[in-house]
Formats: sequence, structure tokens, C-alpha cells
Amino acid sequence: MPEPRFRSRSLRRVKKKLPGGKTITRYEKRKPKVAKCARCKKELKGVARERPYKMQKLGSKKKVERPYGGYLCSKCSRLLIKKEARG
Repeated sequence: MPEPRFRSRSLRRVKKKLPGGKTITRYEKRKPKVAKCARCKKELKGVARERPYKMQKLGSKKKVERPYGGYLCSKCSRLLIKKEARG
């Protein structure tokens, strides 16, 4: 039986195979939810879904390289840029 701190279902169980052939169970924190558009609440494409300590290592892969990338979806950002250009 796992230790009491690992019995929570908030941790995901990952089976790992060791070099000696033995299989162990590791307990990892779950991934965060998918990033959503601030305007239409649609799922954002091209935005990494990782924990903060892994996001630090990603560099420029964290978000899409365009204005409002990682905050608005392409459709909403296009509409907003058009609106700003008009006046």
C-alpha cells in the first residue's frame, strides 16, 4: 500500500521501468488545464500545457508569436487588431 501522502487522486500514477527490469510507480502532479481565449473561451492552439517549472525551460514555445498570442485565439485577435486599426 502506498504511503498516506500518495493515496490522493490529485497525484497521477506513472509506471516507470528501471534498468534492472523492475517496474515502479511514481507519483506526479497532474498537468494544468488547457489555456482558453479570454474573449470567447475557446481552447488556445499552440500554447504549452505544462507545470510552471517545466514552462521555464520552454523559452519561446510557451505561446504563439503574434500580438495577443497566448491570451486571445487567432479569430478574436484578428477582430481586435482590425478594430484598433479603424480608430
